[in-house]
Amino acid sequence: MIVKTITCHQVYNYGASLQQLALVEFLNSHGYTTESISYKPSYLADVHKLFSCVNPKWNKNIITKVGYISVKLPQRLKLLKRKKQFNSFESKYIPVTDKVYIDNEQLKAIRHDADVFICGSDQIWNPLFPNGTDPAFYLDFVQNNEALKISYAASFATDSLPQENIDFVKNQVSNLDLISVRETSGQKILNQLGFTKVEQVLDPVFLLNKKQWNNYAKDESEAKKYILIYDFDNNPNIKKMAKKIAKKHGFFIIGLNQNLKYVDKNYYLKGPSDFLSLIRDAELVLTTSFHALAFGLIFERRLGVFNRHISINTRMRDLLDLVGLSDHLIENSQDLDLTDFDINYATINVKLESHIKRSKDFLLGSITSKYKKGK
Repeated sequence: MIVKTITCHQVYNYGASLQQLALVEFLNSHGYTTESISYKPSYLADVHKLFSCVNPKWNKNIITKVGYISVKLPQRLKLLKRKKQFNSFESKYIPVTDKVYIDNEQLKAIRHDADVFICGSDQIWNPLFPNGTDPAFYLDFVQNNEALKISYAASFATDSLPQENIDFVKNQVSNLDLISVRETSGQKILNQLGFTKVEQVLDPVFLLNKKQWNNYAKDESEAKKYILIYDFDNNPNIKKMAKKIAKKHGFFIIGLNQNLKYVDKNYYLKGPSDFLSLIRDAELVLTTSFHALAFGLIFERRLGVFNRHISINTRMRDLLDLVGLSDHLIENSQDLDLTDFDINYATINVKLESHIKRSKDFLLGSITSKYKKGK
């Protein structure tokens, strides 16, 4: 059976790349012929081009555009090293379609040979970004009525939809045969829109276990013990806590974001394999990232997850609640030491394994329902 998936592709984000790999790898390991659609709409692809000017404020005329690009170019040239590592990792591990598609209409115009189409995971339905209103991420392009259309762990990444998005989302989701979302908050959104059969499942990264993820990680990360920081907000509370614990215990501080100036080493130019090994070997992970949290759980690390005061914070909150770790969501500069981040994984893994089994059962059961329905 042929399965095709669609998600935010080649956006040079650790979580986006690894969840895409996980879904395809899991399905292929169960005997399906699976590949991801190489979908690169301009609103995703242009951001990563050397000479692009996606900011409308500076795209008014040639003078402001050239000025904007000139300022951005040195950093973009530096980021080519990061892009190269991501491209190498993805070309090695993620099977994708030969053809690149740039919009939903182009996807509609071709004949698709798949038996099953899956949209997900990650923030494909986030209403704060253009992908949230892109019909392609709801499988609108699938014209073959015989093909099964499934969402797997699709995420709104927010507690509610803007009023102007409601009709669009309702119409698009109604065309799916089976629906699952990543967060309980997403489940509530769809329930409120009248969709009663919505399954909450885990992010695809949980479809692979610790041993399997180790196959994609570097053999070694750092010889010295370290705290790993993955923080999009440059949160001052993370800085304060990391420096205090590092000083007390003699740890290095390693960062994964270019805006972190206080770390001893910064690996933001590294690729997904380094991301995995750095989380795996960390003494403590302090983060504002959903996927750093997810892999911290998979690799059984000490974890501190800091609240983001933006709507996409629901992703971390819902996952922590699901496994009984809501006390690891930190609101402020609490006076915490290393042992305060200890996690009893014997207990947590029992809960996690239950949710993993349920997620796998939904995914594999949804695909076999193609035959049960007589499609």
